[in-house]
Amino acid sequence: MPLPWLNGKGPRRLAGGTATFYRLPTMRAELNHIRNWIFDLDNTLYPASANLFPLIDARMGEYIMKLIGCDAVEAHRIQKDYFFAHGTTLSGLMTEHAVDPHHFLNYVHDIDMDVLERNEALVAALARLPGRKLIFTNADTDYAGRILERIGLHDSFEAVHDIHATGFRPKPDPQAYQGLCDAYGLDPAHSLFVEDLARNLKPAKAIGMATVWVDNGSEQPPNDSDRSFIDYTTKDIGHWLLEILEDQA
Repeated sequence: MPLPWLNGKGPRRLAGGTATFYRLPTMRAELNHIRNWIFDLDNTLYPASANLFPLIDARMGEYIMKLIGCDAVEAHRIQKDYFFAHGTTLSGLMTEHAVDPHHFLNYVHDIDMDVLERNEALVAALARLPGRKLIFTNADTDYAGRILERIGLHDSFEAVHDIHATGFRPKPDPQAYQGLCDAYGLDPAHSLFVEDLARNLKPAKAIGMATVWVDNGSEQPPNDSDRSFIDYTTKDIGHWLLEILEDQA
């Protein structure tokens, strides 16, 4: 069975001998301590420019219109107000309208994934990345699985820690991050979190994680300009991972 850290280069034989050795990918020095690589899902593992999330936005708007009996403009206002104030639109609807989260998630995630493409660079980068790899999302596992299958990452992660696993406490609720660490025995000091929504990195940094902001055009809350808790910024997570895995060939 091929080892995951072969770096795509296979076994090497020492000159004049018969011993076989394997070349390990060399990590950027300041990240050598990272053992746990944690990734957000939407607009992080695929680009915001794919415009998948606007399809979900539209479904959320439809859901709110039917729930409250309002027009599209008012539904959009409510959706965004809940998203910014509660972490997710779902959390706001649960708090203010006692919405069934399973019904809501099934409805808003009933979308076509054709806008997503397999990301070969990211597939290769994750395969080379040493350590544990997990997804931490405010969506649910079924939806995450459909995305991962579409972009070629269905075998790349140990687990998906979803909104059900957090007890419907979405990022950036600090309890969601502690629950993630407790569930998988993660030491935050040896963990790195990648996320497109900058505010969701602040609680990760507060408990000792390294943070990476995927600044690729995702919608950010208004009047939210603090970036002091961000260690690294990239437009494309696949390219960033390849950069930190210094190829010594």
